Amino acid sequence: MDINLAINFWAALFLTYVIAERLIELPIATRNTKRLIAQGGVEHSPRHYPLIVAVHTGWILSMVWFGHDHPVHYIWLGVYAALQILRVYILGTLGKRWTTRIIVLPGEAKVTKGPFALVPHPNYLLVIAEIMVAPLVLGLWEVAAIFGALNAAVLVIRISAEERAWAAR
Repeated sequence: MDINLAINFWAALFLTYVIAERLIELPIATRNTKRLIAQGGVEHSPRHYPLIVAVHTGWILSMVWFGHDHPVHYIWLGVYAALQILRVYILGTLGKRWTTRIIVLPGEAKVTKGPFALVPHPNYLLVIAEIMVAPLVLGLWEVAAIFGALNAAVLVIRISAEERAWAAR
């Protein structure tokens, strides 16, 4: 097998996984959002949501554009795989309460079990790590730095909005 073809294959496989994961999560988040709102949940601070979508979309497109022909760095791939195990644990802990929006269900307490007993926002910590590590799988240090900074800025807005939402209930 030609070495360039092999590099393209592994890079494409990794990028396909990242994209597929996000695309699979969107309908789950949408379904959970609709269900929570139908149960009386209230969405808080929706105006920053397009920023989150823009950062994540730009992150994926940048990895595809710049990394489609880069070799996979297997140590970073292993780190990314470990993050995916944490992702399953965190989203499993949230269950039907997981959504990409800030929805507070009146009468419900914040989730405080599992990883939420250890840190206040484990999902956001996971996303910070993913946005930094995924580009490193393809050797894209610049993409990791730029989107890590953009994501951090959006998460400052997001976490403060979420904390206000929970405090207001």
